[in-house]
Amino acid sequence: DPPSLSLSLTLDGRGLFWFHFPASRWIAESPALPAWPEGLETPAELLEESQMCREILGILGKQLAGLLPQARGIPVVSVFPARPPSPGGATTLVCLVENIFPPSLTITWTLAGAAVTGGVTLGPFVPNPDLTFVRISRISVNPRPGDVVACVVTSGKDNATTVVAYWVAPDTALDEQLD
Repeated sequence: DPPSLSLSLTLDGRGLFWFHFPASRWIAESPALPAWPEGLETPAELLEESQMCREILGILGKQLAGLLPQARGIPVVSVFPARPPSPGGATTLVCLVENIFPPSLTITWTLAGAAVTGGVTLGPFVPNPDLTFVRISRISVNPRPGDVVACVVTSGKDNATTVVAYWVAPDTALDEQLD
């Protein structure tokens, strides 16, 4: 797979905003952040620059074929709730994928063994100083106690690597006994 086109604004390694090219708009990484500040590059300006990036990638990709490393290692995947889960309520889970190179992989979710597509968000590839990338996916689920939620990450086309991280919905009766 060719590298995807990604643009993000980070501060101290934390993603603040990312540009959603199909929708031609900036998206805040956190609902607590304000909207994209006016006076900075407009989506129209960014789309012109993205065309130039695609052309450069096309030229460099052909010249560097076989010279660039295909992978830096196996992605490291973690799943955790964005906030402590409340019994009977919806829970937002975060799938954090680190050690990505090249920036090309898929992230899917399952709940109790069944694929889930609704309520899933997928962030951009965010670069790290060590030339690897990080990507986050979120899902909102309403699991029953003991349900298993899995974040499935697949990288590579041939000889694909798949890494799975799990989260188990807490049993509220057990939690009450432990208190």
